[in-house]
Amino acid sequence: MKYLYTLIFVLFSAALFAQNDEALRKIESAKIALITERLNLTPEQAEKFWPVYNEYFNRQREVRSEYTQLRKTIDPKTATEEENRQLLELGMQVKERQLQLEREYSERMLGVISNRQMVNLRKAEEDFRKMLVERVRQRNMQRQRMQQNQRNNNDRLNKQRKN
Repeated sequence: MKYLYTLIFVLFSAALFAQNDEALRKIESAKIALITERLNLTPEQAEKFWPVYNEYFNRQREVRSEYTQLRKTIDPKTATEEENRQLLELGMQVKERQLQLEREYSERMLGVISNRQMVNLRKAEEDFRKMLVERVRQRNMQRQRMQQNQRNNNDRLNKQRKN
């Protein structure tokens, strides 16, 4: 178990410092490893589960992407009341579509995994998101410390040059 968390942490670290397809594949691999371990999938279950889960995940991503693209076209600060209302309505529609997808795919996944495994799946997804967010937060804090150290070093050099 500790090995798995260490592996996930290392993969996150590598992936978050490199912004490319390989990084995304590493994150996805870490997610798969965590879910597989948490669900304790049998080989037969894994063979049936992963295609359904991946389809669900991709459909969810499509729904979020549609909303994100539309949000980019409307600036809430300069948008009219009507545009802001439409954006809010679209947000509600996206949430409804996500819930509909979750219900549809939960039923399909329950044909492959048990109720307990389904509960563990939701928990594993939540834990994965938290770990990813925490890693990003740590990386941002590290970057801020490095920038502050660089400013301090530059200030010291400037003082030395003046003297």
